[in-house]
Amino acid sequence: MASSMKSYSATTPPKDSPVLKTRPLAASIILVAGIALLLFSLAASISLGAADISLATVWEAVFRFDPDLTQHQIIQELRMPRALAGAMIGACFAVAGAIMQGMTRNPLADPGLLGVNAGAGFVLALCFAFAPGLPFQYLILYSFLGAAVGVGIVYGIGSLAKGGLTPVRLALAGAAVAALLSALSEGIAIFFRIGQDLAFWYAGGVAGVKWMQVKLMAPWVGGALVLSFILSRSVTLLSLGEDIAKSLGGRTGLIKLACTLVVLVLAGAAVSAVGAIGFVGLLIPHVARALVGVDYRWIIPCSAVLGSLLMVLADIGARMINPPFETPVGALIAVLGVPFFLYLVRKQRREL
Repeated sequence: MASSMKSYSATTPPKDSPVLKTRPLAASIILVAGIALLLFSLAASISLGAADISLATVWEAVFRFDPDLTQHQIIQELRMPRALAGAMIGACFAVAGAIMQGMTRNPLADPGLLGVNAGAGFVLALCFAFAPGLPFQYLILYSFLGAAVGVGIVYGIGSLAKGGLTPVRLALAGAAVAALLSALSEGIAIFFRIGQDLAFWYAGGVAGVKWMQVKLMAPWVGGALVLSFILSRSVTLLSLGEDIAKSLGGRTGLIKLACTLVVLVLAGAAVSAVGAIGFVGLLIPHVARALVGVDYRWIIPCSAVLGSLLMVLADIGARMINPPFETPVGALIAVLGVPFFLYLVRKQRREL
């Protein structure tokens, strides 16, 4: 087997490789239709709220802003950054999950399930307790650090188990570490009386996002997304197995390091802005994979679009379920994510 693999070049997968089992036409349609739906959803997100605003007014506020009009101010200062942040955050979680699933060959991989979100939240709790008023640009950096700590602990615990890092073991280790870090965060909140400050992070949502946060996140998120697209072919090779990836010329160690850094940046930026919203990175890559095949050159961009669409629609739903109050976005997505997670766990146990 190994000798036959060596006959292929670094750019030519074997003929029976899953890389060739893709649906580029379906992927193109999903990207075009998804972007169109995303633009419409962004307009609806800006229009709907405690005070409904017509789409015509939204158009005028975006392209012919009049600071003397209250509705224009609401759109520019409150709803536009909220909608754009939701789209960015959805893409961050979805792409991070897709990369993690491809890199680890673990269908249960997700920033929320593997301790990335909990680690970032724990470090943010420390920041609120010991450095209140810390500028947002520093919160992003500390969030990256916390995400790395969470991943390191999960992989360290999972690797100690006999038999190595199976998907179920990794998910169980992630759940345990996430629970521990969340409990520590809550203990810090009670002891230092910062529970109100952390309530936003626990619930997860984009209601309080301002232009300043969007502008600070955009370079990090944009750079990480571009790098994820560049790494997409390498992620596809890793998803075939490390031995196959090496035989096709892939430098697996360097690829894994780059992918890990991309995941930490995406998840850390997202958690620093909207809190620990789970299941987006678990659900969306599976949907994208079912629609376009197993080539991550299509999975990653489709995941970005579908993740953005899910977050924007969930934010609209959060405002419409019980107006004028808002339902936590994280709770709405969990309604979809938890049953899907249980289905995947049962499927993995049957395959063991």
